Amino acid sequence: MTQTDHAGHIVSDADFRLFQRLFDDSIGLNLTSHKKLLLSGRLGKRVAKLGLSGFHEYYQHLASGKDPEEFQLAIDLITTHETFFFRENHHFHLLRDKIAPEAPSGRNLRVWSAACSTGEEAWSIAMVLRHVLGVTGWTLVASDVSRSVVVKAARGLYAMDRISGIPPEYLKAYCLKGQKEYEGMLLVERSLRDMVDFHTVNLLEIPPEFKEFDVVFLRNVIIYFDAPTKERVLRSVCQTIRPDGWLLLGHSESLAGMDLPLRQIRPSVYRRTN
Repeated sequence: MTQTDHAGHIVSDADFRLFQRLFDDSIGLNLTSHKKLLLSGRLGKRVAKLGLSGFHEYYQHLASGKDPEEFQLAIDLITTHETFFFRENHHFHLLRDKIAPEAPSGRNLRVWSAACSTGEEAWSIAMVLRHVLGVTGWTLVASDVSRSVVVKAARGLYAMDRISGIPPEYLKAYCLKGQKEYEGMLLVERSLRDMVDFHTVNLLEIPPEFKEFDVVFLRNVIIYFDAPTKERVLRSVCQTIRPDGWLLLGHSESLAGMDLPLRQIRPSVYRRTN
């Protein structure tokens, strides 16, 4: 295999199994067989860029642990980041109409966007909390396993064609229209950006300071885990939620067959039991 054909070459079945195990062990990502073409295209470019002989040598490079920057880049390339503002809007209605108005007195309502991707979910949450609670009374932490999307999320800068889900009153109150070199862009306004803390977090290794959340958004991420990893992650996430706190999942995600300290309120909406 020549260096010029890596990007168009398909990883072998044996090497694909090595990458499957590597990403499963490191971040819990379940790379199913239909992702073989995606992996070949995205990681093949890195094989060529580094001048390696092929995918097997690239796997060895990643697995050695000697180049954490490259490993993070591989994670960024192989994970999917498809999202939009106010996705699955019923969760934001629940936050606006029940959870935030019933926020505990005497302390902040603590919320975690646990798979924030490029930030649209986190900013949607922040707009609702600011609208209902004002500038105090809440804290919002947002995280993702991909460092590059966390950096993008924290900027709060988006193309105008991605903002159709934002309610007009929020758009007017919390967003700025780009001018000059930012023509055609939208920027989340500065005071709101200052209220959200972004972090790179692997859900298999949740930091000990992530605790006592009243609400956790864990949406459209556990579908990428196999069953044992899914339950392991959910158990860890449950430990970060206060008794009677809320866990919100994606509408296509199920907890069937899992013994977790949760009671279902409605599809995709759960509360932590004592």
